[in-house]
Amino acid sequence: MTSAGPAPASDDDSSRVDDPRPHLTRQAKRVVKLLLFALVVHLFVIPQVGGARRALSVLGSANPLLIVAVVALEGLAFLAYANLLQWLLPRGERPSLPIAFGAVMASTGVNHVVPGGAATTAAVNYRLLGRAGVPSKSLGFALTTQAIGSAVVLNVLLWLALVVSIPTSGFHPLYGTAATVGAVLIASFTLAVLGMRRGSDAFADRIARLLGRFPRFDQQRIHDALLHVAEQIDVLAEDGHRLRMVLGLAAANWLLDAAALGVALVAFGTRPDLAGLLVAYGLANVLAAVPISPGGLGVIEAVLIPTLVAFGTPPAEASIAVVVYRLANFWLPIPVGGVTYLLVERANSASDRWSFRGEINDRLANRRSA
Repeated sequence: MTSAGPAPASDDDSSRVDDPRPHLTRQAKRVVKLLLFALVVHLFVIPQVGGARRALSVLGSANPLLIVAVVALEGLAFLAYANLLQWLLPRGERPSLPIAFGAVMASTGVNHVVPGGAATTAAVNYRLLGRAGVPSKSLGFALTTQAIGSAVVLNVLLWLALVVSIPTSGFHPLYGTAATVGAVLIASFTLAVLGMRRGSDAFADRIARLLGRFPRFDQQRIHDALLHVAEQIDVLAEDGHRLRMVLGLAAANWLLDAAALGVALVAFGTRPDLAGLLVAYGLANVLAAVPISPGGLGVIEAVLIPTLVAFGTPPAEASIAVVVYRLANFWLPIPVGGVTYLLVERANSASDRWSFRGEINDRLANRRSA
């Protein structure tokens, strides 16, 4: 007696099993709910730090022009970051500034939505900039150097601010933690650059053999990629003008962002101590590098407000100014990034169509001449 086999799955059954869209929809709804909850906390809970009545009175005294200036400074900070990406790419492989800016905004928007979204951020950049004609090897070097180099510059700025502020304002245990993290990062970055420049082949072989022991790591590909990075570092180090532009733009990105925070404080009638502002800003962003939440959500606010208060900013002004600053720094790039993603995709599609038409015209011209 033969047993009947399982009944064949109907079209409806297979669609329920194979179609990933319901799962993605649930994930998207969950992310939206979390973001809405965080936005409510930002707008209504954080101002309670300074007291509801005091916060409302401070909010009513805001200078609208300075609030606009906060948004403008944030835009300039993102523009500097996009220009930094351009300078890290070889001259003949650089996308236009609008394309680079659109990719930076789109990837930042994703990073502010996805917890620990570095991989997704890189995927967005590879898609948008790869379609714009940037080779993957050069783009990998540029994105890695942009991220790590910017982190090193931030830690240098924090160290300088601490050197200025500690003699006058005293020492806090949190300073030691941030300074230690910064020292380790700067030392690691310096040793890696020196290792690549002095013995690139041996350094690449050593790192490739180490990583090759882990599953899904191709030793030869890692070795080739590290050699390419070493070659790009040599080219960058030997071009003094390009190196100065890279360092200047990395610093400009952070300083413009810190200036947005400072202007937000001034907009509510308080003038922060410059060294204290940079210490608070540097501490918040160094500690936010730990991927606990997307874009340092919650971490930056938790560090900024008490540190600014410790440097003499009234609690109500500090909390309201941080809310306004984070609306421009964290929340605004999410919708703007969605728009720029669509615009860059459309520009890339138009470029692909023109390239295809040009190729067809060239082939027709060759046939006619033959």
